[in-house]
Amino acid sequence: MSYIRLNSALSCVSALAFMSFSTCAYAQTSQGEDGEIVVTARGKREELQRAPASITAFSAKQIEDARIKTVSDFIARTPNISIVEAQSIGTSFITIRGISQVSNGESPVAVVIDGVQQVSSRQFTGDLFDVQQIEVLRGPQGALYGRNAIGGAIVITSKQPTNDFHFDANVSAGNGGDYRAQAAVSGPIVEDKLLFRLAGSFRNFGGLLHNVYLDKTVDWLHDRNVRGRLKAFLTETLTADVKASYTHTRASALQYHFQPTKFASPTSCFADPADPFGGPAPDADAVKRSFCSNIRGTNARSIATMSVRLQKTMDWGTITNTFAAIKVKEFAAGDGPPYSASLEFTQAQFELNKSWQNELRIASSPDNRLRWVVGGYYLRTNRFISSASGVDTGDDVAKVTRDPRYTATTNTTLSFLADRNRNEAYAFFGDLSYDLTTKLELSAALRYDHDHRHQIIDPRSSAGVPAGCAAGGGAACARKANFSKAQPKFTLNYRPDANLTLFADWGIGFRSGQFNQAGAAAATNVPGASDLAKAESASTTEAGFKASLLGGRLHIDAAGYYTSDKNPFYYVFVPAAAAQILLNVDKVELYGGEIGVTLTPVKGLDIFGSYGYTHSKIKKYAANLAAVGNWAPYIPRDSGNIGAQYRFPITNAYNVLARAEMEHHGKQYWDPENSSARSAFQLFNLRTGFESADGRWSLTGYVSNVTDKKYNVAYQSGGFVQPARPRTYGVELSAKF
Repeated sequence: MSYIRLNSALSCVSALAFMSFSTCAYAQTSQGEDGEIVVTARGKREELQRAPASITAFSAKQIEDARIKTVSDFIARTPNISIVEAQSIGTSFITIRGISQVSNGESPVAVVIDGVQQVSSRQFTGDLFDVQQIEVLRGPQGALYGRNAIGGAIVITSKQPTNDFHFDANVSAGNGGDYRAQAAVSGPIVEDKLLFRLAGSFRNFGGLLHNVYLDKTVDWLHDRNVRGRLKAFLTETLTADVKASYTHTRASALQYHFQPTKFASPTSCFADPADPFGGPAPDADAVKRSFCSNIRGTNARSIATMSVRLQKTMDWGTITNTFAAIKVKEFAAGDGPPYSASLEFTQAQFELNKSWQNELRIASSPDNRLRWVVGGYYLRTNRFISSASGVDTGDDVAKVTRDPRYTATTNTTLSFLADRNRNEAYAFFGDLSYDLTTKLELSAALRYDHDHRHQIIDPRSSAGVPAGCAAGGGAACARKANFSKAQPKFTLNYRPDANLTLFADWGIGFRSGQFNQAGAAAATNVPGASDLAKAESASTTEAGFKASLLGGRLHIDAAGYYTSDKNPFYYVFVPAAAAQILLNVDKVELYGGEIGVTLTPVKGLDIFGSYGYTHSKIKKYAANLAAVGNWAPYIPRDSGNIGAQYRFPITNAYNVLARAEMEHHGKQYWDPENSSARSAFQLFNLRTGFESADGRWSLTGYVSNVTDKKYNVAYQSGGFVQPARPRTYGVELSAKF
C-alpha cells in the first residue's frame, strides 16, 4: 500500500467537499421516530447517517419523483457507478469505483432482490416496478452480500404484501410510441396469516433510431413482466415468503456502426466493394444516428424465477434460509461488419442458464453489544452458450441455438462456437461487530468462496475442439478449473455525537475466473488471450464521514478510497470469427471518492447532487507493455448530478411538483491502449405536474435529454459504436386506492 497515494486520494476527496454535491444521503428508504433516514444495507435497520459505508438510497417516493423506471435511471443518480446497455436487452456493463464488467463476464456487484441474489447478469436489465427501496453500496461487500460483490452491492426491495387491500397503477405515453403500464394489487387471503401481492408491467416502444435502408426503427422494445408473492405467518415466530416472477422481452439487437466502413457514396447504404474498410478512423466521439444495415436485428429474452424464504425469530436472533431457482434464455442476432446493405455475414448468440442456489444465515439480535452473523451458500449452474456467424444471403438471420447450419442453403453457418458449463460454487461467511464504547464500533468479517468451473465443448464447433473430442462427448471434450479466495474485511465506526459519523475500512473483493469459449482465443490471435480468464481480486482501503447540520436539513457526506486491482477483465470482439474474448489486465491502480450535500432550505424544496471521481492507471500489462501508465478501460474519470425539486401547495387539495436535474458523464477510454476517448458530456432532465395532497394521484410531464445531446452509449476497440437514444418526452398518470 502506498500511503502517499492514499493520503492524496483522501485529500482530493476532502477538497471536493467544497465544490460539489452528492446523493449519498439523498433518498429516504424509510424514517425512524426522529425522522432520520433508515436503511438496511448492513443487514439491520439503522440511520443512514450512522451506517459506516458509502451508501446511496432511494425510497419509494423518491423513485416516483425521479421517475426511476430502469436500473440505468438510478445508476445515473449514484456517484462513481456507470452502466452501458448495448448489444442486446440482457447485456449490460457496470463499472463501480473502477471495477468493471465485460460482455459474457459476471457483474462486479452483487444484485440482491428481496434477499435473493441474481446469478446471471442477463437478469439485471428491464423495467423496475412496484419497488419499495433501492440501496447502492460501494466498496467490497462479499461478507454480507456474497459472490461478485468485489465492487459493491445493489439491494432492491419490492413492496410487501399488505393486510389491507391496496391497488396502485401507473400509465404513461411518450414519443417514439412509448407506452407503459404498471399495476399492483395487494391484500389478505387469510387476515393476519396469509397475504398476497400481484404486480406487473407492460411496455411497447416503437423506437426513435431509424434504418434508412429498411425504413424501420432499430431500437424497438416489447416488454412484459409479472410477479406474484405470498407471505405466510406460520407461527408467531416463523414466516414464509414465496415469490415467483416471469419476464418476456422482444427487441432489436446488435445495432452497431463500424466506423471504418467506406460507403460507395455519401447517400449509399452499400459498402464500397473496392475498399469496404477504407472509411474514417475510429472515434468514440463520432455519432451517427441513422443505420444502413440490410438486417434489422432481433432479440428475445425470457426470465423465470422462484424463491422461498423461511425465517425463524427467537429471543437471541434469527435463522433465515433462502432457496431460489432461475431460468434465463436469450437469443440475439443481426448483421455483421460493415453493417451495410451489402451481403457480407451475420452474427448470432444464444444463452440458456438454469441455476439454483441456497443460503443459510444465522444472526444474533441487532440490539446486542456483540453482534454476529454466520452462514453458508451453495450455487449450481448449468449454462449453455453458442456464438455463430453465417453467410448473409439477403434473408433474415436463422435462429442458431444448439445446432449449426453448415449445410443450409440460406444463412449458412460459417463459424460456430458452443459449450456447456456445469459450475458449482460454495461459500462460508461470518461477521462480528462489537461496540467498544457507546461511540466506537469495530467490525470484522470473513468470507471464503470456492468456484468449480466445468466446461464441455461441443465437438461440432468450428475451432478449438480438443483432440479426441467427437460426437458423444466424453472426457476429451471437457476441461475444468477451480478458483477460491478468502475475503476479509475490517470496519471502524466512530460516532462522536448524533450528527457526525466517521468510518474507515479495509477489505478484499473477489470475482471468479472463467473459461472463454473453446477456440475463441486461437481464432482471434489477440495478444494475451487464452482459453481461461484468471480470477480477479481487489484490495480496497476507504475512509469517510457523514454529517448532519441545521437540524437535519443539511447533510454532507464524503468518502475516499484506494484500490489495488489484480487481473481486472478486458473484452475483445473479433467479428470474422464471431469470437468474444475475456482477457486480464495484470494490475490496475484506482483511487478517488465521492462527496456531496443535500439541503432542504424551506419546506418542500430539496436541493441535491452527486460527484464521484476515479483515477485509474494500468500498472502492469504483459500483453502490451506500451499500455502501462495508461488509463484503464471502461472507467469514467468522474460522474455526478445536481438538481432541485420543489413541491408546493396551490390549494388544500392539490400540489405542484417541479423537478430539474443535470447528469454529468466523465471522459472514458474503452481499451488499454487509450486509442479513443468519449469526451465528457451532460444531460438535462425535467419533470413537472400536479398531484393530490394526499398522494393518491398525480399527472406529470417529463423530458429526458432536453438538449437532445448526441453521444455513443458504447464503443469497442476498432470502431464498433452504438449511438444513444435521442430526447424522450411524455406524460404520466399515477393512482393509488
